Amino acid sequence: MFGKRMRHINRYREIAVALLNQGFDYIVVGMGLPQAIPGCPRSAVTKDNNSGLGERIRLLLEQLGPTYVKLGQIASTRPDLLPAEIIAELEKLQDNVPGFPFSEVRILLREDLGAALEERFSQFDPEPLAAASIGQVHRAQLKTGQQVAVKIQRPGIIATIETDLEILQELAYLAERRFSWAATYQLTDIIDELAKSLRTELDYTIEARHAEKFSKFYQENPSIYIPPVYWEYSSQKVLTSAYVEGIKINDLEQLKQQGYNCSRIAEHFAKEIFQQIFIEGFFHGDPHPGNVLVLPGERIAFLDFGMVGRLNPEKKYHLASLVIGLMRQNSEELTKTIFRMGIVPAEVNRAQLRDDIDLLREKYYGVPLSQISLGTSINQIFATAQKHKIRMPADLALVGKTLLTMEGIAEKLDPQISILTVAEPFGKKLLRERLHPVTLGKLLWHTVNELREVVLNLPDHVQELRAVVKQGRLHLEINVPDIEPSLKTLERISNRLSFGIILLAFSMIMASIIISSSLAGQASPLWNIPVLEIGFSIAVILFLWLLYAILRSGKL
Repeated sequence: MFGKRMRHINRYREIAVALLNQGFDYIVVGMGLPQAIPGCPRSAVTKDNNSGLGERIRLLLEQLGPTYVKLGQIASTRPDLLPAEIIAELEKLQDNVPGFPFSEVRILLREDLGAALEERFSQFDPEPLAAASIGQVHRAQLKTGQQVAVKIQRPGIIATIETDLEILQELAYLAERRFSWAATYQLTDIIDELAKSLRTELDYTIEARHAEKFSKFYQENPSIYIPPVYWEYSSQKVLTSAYVEGIKINDLEQLKQQGYNCSRIAEHFAKEIFQQIFIEGFFHGDPHPGNVLVLPGERIAFLDFGMVGRLNPEKKYHLASLVIGLMRQNSEELTKTIFRMGIVPAEVNRAQLRDDIDLLREKYYGVPLSQISLGTSINQIFATAQKHKIRMPADLALVGKTLLTMEGIAEKLDPQISILTVAEPFGKKLLRERLHPVTLGKLLWHTVNELREVVLNLPDHVQELRAVVKQGRLHLEINVPDIEPSLKTLERISNRLSFGIILLAFSMIMASIIISSSLAGQASPLWNIPVLEIGFSIAVILFLWLLYAILRSGKL
C-alpha cells in the first residue's frame, strides 16, 4: 500500500486537495492522508460548503479530470447505487476537454494500423469533429472513396486511467476500514463495478462488435441504420465506421423544415428502444440526441455503441414482472421481483420495503397510464431498492436510464405521446410469452433440474456436515431481536423468586425455633441474643417490603 502511495504521491496529493476544496475535510483527515502523504494539507484555503452534496461531488469529479468525469457519467446510470439528488448532478458532467494535436494522431494511426496515414486514407481532416476525455473523432475518406468517421483514443489515456483506478480502489479500501458508511455501501465493490465498465469503453474492438450485433438485428429493417465498421482500419485504439450525416433527433426546427413528421418519428424511436430492451435483450445504453440521427425518409441512425445493456432471459423475465407489476399497481409483485432481481443484504426489512413500495404505488394511484413515465417509475423503484441497500445488476439499472432518455426525446418530438401506450403491445407480448406452454415447460424443467441437483448432492452435503460436526467446527449463531428487555424481565422474575424462597426458608427456620421452644417450655436465647424477637421483626419487615413492592408494580 505504502509503495503505491510513494509511486503516485503527486496524484494522491491532488486528490486530497480536491477533496478539501469541496469541503470533504472529514474524509481526508479520517483516512489519515495528511500523515501518509508528504505535503498534504489538513484543510483548504478556500472551499465551498454552501453547495449541496451532489453538486460538491460533481465539482470534485470535474476538478480531478477525465477518469473521474467518466466514472461519474457511468455512475449516473446507476440509480440503484446512488441517491436521486446525486444522480441528477452527475448527469450534468460533460467532457469539456481540448483535442490532442494532429501530429499525435499520425503517430497513433501508424502504430495501430501498420501504415502511414496517407497510405490508408485519401483524405483526413486534421480538425476533430468532436473531442472527449477518452478520444476524438475525425472525418476522413478511404482510398475507395467511402466517407468515414475515425475515432482515435487519446495518447496515454489508458495509463492515466489505470493509475487513477489503482489509487481510487486503494482509497475505497482504506475508507471501508475507517468509515462505517463506506463499509455498509461496500465501496470497493462499487468502484470495481464502475471500473469494469470504464475499462470496457477503452477497448474500441468491443464497441465495434456491439455495432455489428445491432446491424444483424436490423438487416431486415430498412427504417433503422447502423453505420458499418471497417475492421481493416480499426484496432483497440482506432475505430473506423461509415460517416453519417443527419439531423439530431431532438432538433425540432430542422426536422420541421425538412417536412418530417415528428410524431411519427417519436413513436418509431420509442418502439425501437422497446424492441431492443424487451425483445432482443440487447439495447443502446446511451441514446442521447448526439447518438441518434434522423436520415432522409425518416430513417433513424444509432451511433456510438460504447455503452450497451444486455438482458438474458432471466433478467428479461424479471423486467417483465416489474413492468406488469407497475401496470397492475401490485405492490406484492413488485416487492417479490425486487428480491429476485437484486443482491439483497441479510438485514433487509422486507415489511419496510413493502411499505415504501406501497407509498410509491399510492403516488400513481388513479393516474391514467398515459400520464405515467415508465422510465421515471422504474428509476424510482431502483431508488427505493437503493434505500434498502439492495443492489441491482448493472444492465437492469441501465434500463431505467435508457427509458428516461428515450421518453425525454419522444415527448419533445410529440408532447401528446403516451409512452405506456407504445409499450403496451410489448408488455402484452411479454405476458403471453410468460404464460406460453413452452415457456412454462422450460421453467418447470429448469426447476426440476435444480431440484434434481439438490437431491443428488444431498448425500455429499450431509457427509460434509457430518465431518464438520465430528471435528467440532460447527458454529451456531442465534440472533433474537429485542432479547435484552426479555432477559432483564427474566432476571427480575428470578430475583423475586429467589427472594421469596429465602423468605420462606427463613420463616420455616423461625417456626421450627418457636415450636422447639414451646415444646421445651423455655425461651431459646442464642449467646444471650433474643433470637425469636429479632427473627420475628426481620420476618415482618421483609413481608411488608415484599407486599409494598408488589403493590407498587401494579401487578398484584
